[in-house]
Amino acid sequence: MEYFELNDGNKIPAIGFGVFMIPADGPTYEATLAALEAGYRHIDTAAAYMNEQDVGRAVRDSGIPREEIFVTSKLWPQDYAAADAPAGIRRTLDNLGLDYIDLMLLHQPYGPVDEAWAALEEAKEQGLIRSIGVSNMTPKIWNQWIPGFKTVPAVNQVECNPTFQQRALREVLEPLGVVVECWYPLGHGNAELLGNPAITGPAAKYGKDAGQIVLRFEVQEGFVVLPKSTKPARIKSNLDIFGFELTDAEMDAIRALDTGKGTHDPDDPINAERLLSFRVHD
Repeated sequence: MEYFELNDGNKIPAIGFGVFMIPADGPTYEATLAALEAGYRHIDTAAAYMNEQDVGRAVRDSGIPREEIFVTSKLWPQDYAAADAPAGIRRTLDNLGLDYIDLMLLHQPYGPVDEAWAALEEAKEQGLIRSIGVSNMTPKIWNQWIPGFKTVPAVNQVECNPTFQQRALREVLEPLGVVVECWYPLGHGNAELLGNPAITGPAAKYGKDAGQIVLRFEVQEGFVVLPKSTKPARIKSNLDIFGFELTDAEMDAIRALDTGKGTHDPDDPINAERLLSFRVHD
């Protein structure tokens, strides 16, 4: 396993197991346990995924010391107000059944973001959270909020893959030591991407599949990747991206696939309206 150092001094595994859209009450538990048994030491969940309890149970049942597992969850905008955020953080801790969260993010950049951030900062000071970060912040949204924060986020989790490499955002984040985490790191299974010669060529050369080459590219770029699968074979293969390196020429060929376009635009007011109306609890 490779690790990246965060700007708060903590370390984060370069690859994590994402559980977005895996059902609760069994499937998430089984998939998370399979991931931990395969060697993952980083699990990414969220209040809005409705499966924090399964993740926590798998972490506890894995037999792996708690300090060896990096657990991420996310606060939902419903709980961003100063009066609600501490309870939202505590609800996640209770759902997970853990004493602390390694990384907690603001899931969406809408609503009273500043109040929610202050609550994360306080929870970190109390030892309930080790690192704090944000998610889905574009350069515009980042510049709207972050200059007013007391501390700089350690992470910004965004859509990121070879066809959407977040170059403008990285120019903002890199001077601050903020790590980019990739959701949809495989381009949501984009057949055109996975079949591109810039991917299939190195795959044949190194004896890897296309997905492994994409994930390897992203880790070499300094991204934390969060692939998801419920298939044990795929869970294992997604982790098998260490022990080799892409050459500079291979990296450049994949960099050239960037279109600058993703599937989700956080700057679109329609998304803000839609996500602010979604509730994760009564």
